Amino acid sequence: MSVVVVLGALALFYFFGYRKWSVYLAEKVFGLSADERTPAHDPNLRDDVDYMPVDKHVLWGHHYTSIAGAAPIIGPAVAVIWGWVPALIWIVFGTIFMGAVHDFGALVLGARHQGRTMGDIAGEVIHPRVRLLLQVVIYFLIWVVLAVFAFAIGVLFTKYPATVIPVNFEIFVAIGIGYLFYKKGVPILWPSIIALVLLYVMVAVGVNFPLRLDAVLPGDAMINWAILLLIYAAVASVMPIWLLLQPRDFINSHQLIVGLSLLILGLLVLHPEIQAPAFNLNPEGAPPILPLLFVTIACGSISGFHGLVGSGTTSKQLNNMADARAIGYGGMLGEGTLAVIATVAVAAGLSDWGSHYHSWNSSGINAIANFVAGAGTFLEALYLPKGWAQAVVAVLAISFAATSMDTAARIQRLVVAELGTQLGWNFLTNRYVATAVAVGPAIPLVLAGPKVWGPLWMLFGTTNQLIAAMSLLVLFVYLYRAQKPTMVIAVPMLFLVAMTLVAMGMNLMTWLSSYGTENATAGMLTITLGTVIFVCEIWMVVEAVLILQKLKADRAAS
Repeated sequence: MSVVVVLGALALFYFFGYRKWSVYLAEKVFGLSADERTPAHDPNLRDDVDYMPVDKHVLWGHHYTSIAGAAPIIGPAVAVIWGWVPALIWIVFGTIFMGAVHDFGALVLGARHQGRTMGDIAGEVIHPRVRLLLQVVIYFLIWVVLAVFAFAIGVLFTKYPATVIPVNFEIFVAIGIGYLFYKKGVPILWPSIIALVLLYVMVAVGVNFPLRLDAVLPGDAMINWAILLLIYAAVASVMPIWLLLQPRDFINSHQLIVGLSLLILGLLVLHPEIQAPAFNLNPEGAPPILPLLFVTIACGSISGFHGLVGSGTTSKQLNNMADARAIGYGGMLGEGTLAVIATVAVAAGLSDWGSHYHSWNSSGINAIANFVAGAGTFLEALYLPKGWAQAVVAVLAISFAATSMDTAARIQRLVVAELGTQLGWNFLTNRYVATAVAVGPAIPLVLAGPKVWGPLWMLFGTTNQLIAAMSLLVLFVYLYRAQKPTMVIAVPMLFLVAMTLVAMGMNLMTWLSSYGTENATAGMLTITLGTVIFVCEIWMVVEAVLILQKLKADRAAS
């Protein structure tokens, strides 16, 4: 089947989602008002480090590039082994009716609760015990996120050394733009566009002067890169948001528009046929498609991490409550588009598809490299040399993954500080101590090497969807208390609770059955984390049922 026909049909669904469904949510469910004060305008909260009002377009860029990391690329690039039809159905309809609804709601809820994270809000909306349970699960999720994204970028830096110079160039230019914009009052648009042009110039420099870490440091280059990236994320997470995060994300939002436009143009020129099978339900070594499809593709359809970004960082910068629809719902549509392109890239861009997807392990370890190779063929149709085309795509993927790492480390710092306040451990509220506790534990996961990639990704996907389900649960209780429509939240919530419980149970049985054998797929750390998260989810569901019964009884009595 032609890719162009498929993309045209999917674009119509996204158009409907934004023009119709998001308007219904804004007006009837969340009751947005432009007159409602946001945390960024609260004089008791604004500190110009985490809390400050930001222009809608700049904030959209920050939010989008924070949520659109490596996950919406890796997940679809792995899941296409089951066939491109199941992957695209889950991405498109999951985005419109689950992911975008979740992200929109989390942003609104965070803005109405002083910019606190979903974990902290859960204690007020449901029960203080749920706050602790959800914050513990969130901590575990971001712990895995930091390691997984560091792995992904390390793989790309090692496989495509031409990306090292442009990616690092962007960091320093972003700091300069942040200083000019926020301290000197220079408008940000044109400096960021100039920075984007220079970024592509640096791609040319990187192609001609690739930098290989193994020429400087002994040991595994991928692991060394991953550790350096974790150190960078820790430093970036304590910097004021205006100095690096916002200007870099604004540049990346331009890069997204240019990159996706070029990829789509290349698709139209190349007009490729899809090489992957429509359905491939029993690939070698793969787990069953149900329910694993729904946790393998996480961020491309719905993601608990997005709710943490929306409630914990984006809400602190929201200038006007009415902007939440474009940023929360619209940002998720942007990520869904990236996930669609990732699926198409590996389904139609790889002429020898079968050699790349001959087994489950092969599809997982090489997922992001498969995306770069497949998407690179679309740019080659625009007469870019192969090396340049792949470098441009790899820089795009790395830029988003690195931004997500920055944001993840910042959110983890806030989660650690919230836990410190709740437990009375005041030393954890110190920014630098909290950052060390937030990022440091990811280093042992990285040092374990590529052998932990498979179970880490499955643990990430399942935990990510679990937190999305719990965030929807908090939203459901919040709306139920406010006597607002709840079905739009209830259906995706119940679906995700069921899928994550079954998926985590299946993963744990698989890991336990092979533990200690030469075919072991996970170690005791992964099994322990999975068990703790599984128990926490069941506990949170029970707490929610109890509070809903109480609310229902109170409503009946009144």
